[in-house]
Amino acid sequence: MSTRWSGVSDWLIAVGVAATLLVTGLSGSHSATYPDLFGYASLVAGGLVLAARRRAPVAVLAVTGLCAVGHQAAGFDVPAVAYLVAVYTAVRAGHRAVTVAASVAMLALLPLAAMASGLHDTGEAFAQARGALELAWLIAAGAAGEALRQAERRAEEAERTREETARRRADEERLHIARELHDSLTHQISIVKVQAEVAVHVARRRGEHVPEALLAIQEAGREAARELRATLQALRDDDTTPPRGLDDVPELVERARAIGLDATLTIEGRRPDVPAAVSRTVYRIVQESLTNVARHAAAATASVRIDCRPDSVAIRVDDDGKATPDTVAVPGVGLLGMRERVTALGGRLRAEPRGEGGFTVQAELPVERTP
Repeated sequence: MSTRWSGVSDWLIAVGVAATLLVTGLSGSHSATYPDLFGYASLVAGGLVLAARRRAPVAVLAVTGLCAVGHQAAGFDVPAVAYLVAVYTAVRAGHRAVTVAASVAMLALLPLAAMASGLHDTGEAFAQARGALELAWLIAAGAAGEALRQAERRAEEAERTREETARRRADEERLHIARELHDSLTHQISIVKVQAEVAVHVARRRGEHVPEALLAIQEAGREAARELRATLQALRDDDTTPPRGLDDVPELVERARAIGLDATLTIEGRRPDVPAAVSRTVYRIVQESLTNVARHAAAATASVRIDCRPDSVAIRVDDDGKATPDTVAVPGVGLLGMRERVTALGGRLRAEPRGEGGFTVQAELPVERTP
């Protein structure tokens, strides 16, 4: 919406300047001769070309300058308003050296154009050129453009500083939470887990029946320790350490094989074109999917397929576990985390049992290519 409004405002300015120049030119006594028609065309063209001043400020500066010289040569004593607007725009865009060089050339060419019209002697020609391109107005236009450019740059730097400060505070808060969790929970969970494992071990050595409650405590302790380690790793994962991504997926598959899972990996497409955020999400999806297979699926095989397409990355993880369409799946923290990551990138996630048995995780992540 803002870009569209900028385009409309540029056209309004261009038409307004062209109309002003044309009315000023018509107020003089001119006939319908060829030089007069050329002068009117120069006035109108110099104003209308301002519609493109944001997209091509240097080109518009050159065209408005040539139009100003043209209507001076045709004998039109009209101020170079369009050129002043072009000077302001070019300086605002950062083209200071080009603008200064063009303005020096204009100060030399306008008197020559006025003399070429044949209507003035040398003194009158210089006076008319000075009136058409008043030096004070020229300096004011350049100064206004430079002042606004500096203000915009300071605003961008301030915004960038605010973002960096917010990011740093978020990192500090994340590390603080990680330290608090580590100090307050890790030790207690480790004690519970160790004590439960010792109790189970002693009972089995004595040939005694191990109570179901004790086995549940042992498994809960192991699960809590794993989840806490994963949480602490996620909290401590920041931009200061190289993020895990698509190139690290083979390591995940090898790790799954090491624990007895027959896992395969297939990656197709142009991997270097995958953005960092998408690459990290692919890694997390495969990591969580293989972790769930190892923990809950009772599966013997798992396959990971990643397809890097021109506009998206597709991930599919299949296993041959015990899940069936009749299985009531309770979404865990891992699956919710995957869905949040995929949704944040504007993608889609599907995780459900297959009709022939086993579980499937499918995700599609859009990829925005940089030109």
